[in-house]
Parts: sequence; structure tokens; C-alpha cells
Amino acid sequence: MATIQQVLGMLIPDGGYVATGDTYEGIKFIEATPITKAEFEAGFAAFDKWKDNAEAQKAIDKTALLAKLGITEDEARLLLA
Repeated sequence: MATIQQVLGMLIPDGGYVATGDTYEGIKFIEATPITKAEFEAGFAAFDKWKDNAEAQKAIDKTALLAKLGITEDEARLLLA
């Protein structure tokens, strides 16, 4: 189950809010465009799929970068060690 911070991070990635507690009523929109309670609640249902898609895209991007550099993942690890 996603946390309120994870859902808000997905829905409002640039921040601009403060959240206290675990309910929509605890969110104060400071510099962010407010979301509705329905959007907030739907975010919990959508979070796992969004996270899976983000991780899949990260893996695709990583593979493309390694191919562009012409090195293997093990070689990349050596460079970063």
C-alpha cells in the first residue's frame, strides 16, 4: 500500500504542499495547484502501476545508455566503484 507521501510525490512531483496525517484534509497546498480529494484517492489505486512503469522505464534507459557507451553493466560498476 502506498503512503500519502508517495502518492503526493506522484501527483505533485514538484512539491509545494505540506501533509500532516494520512488524510486529504491534512494536505495544505502552499505553492502547488491543489488536487481534488477524488484525485488523491485515485492516486492510491494508480500508484503501484505508476511505480512499476517508472522502474521499467529506468531499466530501458539504463540499457540504452550502456549500449550507447558500448560497455557492460559490470564495466559501468567498475567505473563507479
